[in-house]
Amino acid sequence: MYWEGEKECISREALKQLQLERLQAAVLRVYMNVPFYRKKFDELGIDPDSFRSLEDVNKLPFTSKDDLRMSYPYGMFAVPLREVVRVQASSGTTGMPTAVGYTRNDIKNWSNLAARILVAGGVTQNDIVQIAFDYGLFTGALGLHYGAERIGASVIPISSVNTRRQVKIMQDFKTTALMCTPGHALSIADTIIEMGINVNSMSLKYGLFGAEPWSEAMRHELQEKLKIIATDNYGLSEVMSPGVAGECQERKGLHINEDHFLIEVVDPETLDPLPDGKTGELVITTLTKEAFPVIRFRTRDLTSLITEPCPCGRTFVKMSKVLGRTDDMIKIKGITVFPSQIESVLFEIEGTEPHFQVILERKAAIDELTVLVEVSESIFFDQVRKQKDFIERIKSRLASELGVSVEVKPVEKKRLERFDGKIKKVIDKRAL
Repeated sequence: MYWEGEKECISREALKQLQLERLQAAVLRVYMNVPFYRKKFDELGIDPDSFRSLEDVNKLPFTSKDDLRMSYPYGMFAVPLREVVRVQASSGTTGMPTAVGYTRNDIKNWSNLAARILVAGGVTQNDIVQIAFDYGLFTGALGLHYGAERIGASVIPISSVNTRRQVKIMQDFKTTALMCTPGHALSIADTIIEMGINVNSMSLKYGLFGAEPWSEAMRHELQEKLKIIATDNYGLSEVMSPGVAGECQERKGLHINEDHFLIEVVDPETLDPLPDGKTGELVITTLTKEAFPVIRFRTRDLTSLITEPCPCGRTFVKMSKVLGRTDDMIKIKGITVFPSQIESVLFEIEGTEPHFQVILERKAAIDELTVLVEVSESIFFDQVRKQKDFIERIKSRLASELGVSVEVKPVEKKRLERFDGKIKKVIDKRAL
């Protein structure tokens, strides 16, 4: 099932030609209209008319989030403000926010790309879609909202209200598709259980989750608890969120909408290109954005490319589920640790939620890793001996999986601070 079948199943040869034509136009557009890029190109001696192949993208400079912040709010816009019909922004929880703009054509493209993701995940015009992302300057909710309306589905724009309210709306309006962060979905699933509701009496069929990395263990948990098909989707505010990539029901990688985005995976330290299948940092060049085009944007997200044909028939290259972020990648005692590894272990231990946060500290020149993990209320009422055994079991499992010793501190449910429904996974105090 496709939304734009002819485009989603385009031949690779035709796709490469389309990408080249669009890359040439995008490079010329940013040079003519964005002072930041004009200065960069001139410094590097780049002629925007010299691009003859997709490999020429390697001549172009990278764009970082700091570059966007330095140009806040309108410095990176490529059209006059009179042509911008919407302005949105990142939350700015880790620093100055970044602002993005959309023309009417950008909104149309975004709606269609989000529609592709929804249809790939199973959603049709007959579905009732409950969007539990935060509405506002955050881009995720409105992107999915317009995509769902584009395919003719009924939309419930509930935003991220408390989980009991979410469940009540699901029951009353017979929601068939839930869209939110996987962490929020897990909280909703646990609330259904706490309320004594038989999930089989509900109408849920699909869950389209994104905005944070999540493991296969979490997918399994969500599918079991909610009795749904759970698919992953990917996007980011600085590029187009969501709509960049999403899973079909095969659930073996996220199809990248390559007719709108040119994708690279590079070594996060050397920035050299990596071969298909190797994990590195995802870099995106927008090919069709008018108001806010970006060239070789460093996403900081770690993934790999999957080139094997998909049984669904889509010809776009796929990306693996995001493993984590370069700024969440933990280096401790010579060992690399990813938050997704910790999440997978916690899912296997009864009594954990598992919502967690990693704290890195340096004491007496020795690095220490502490995992704060939300646990069920019963853990706090157990005898001291049982609590200790529970913590030791988590520590032992984590040490075995990660190859490094870990301290574990249980915290009450919903104690860890959320931003836009997400928990900051890693806090590194070693540099403070």
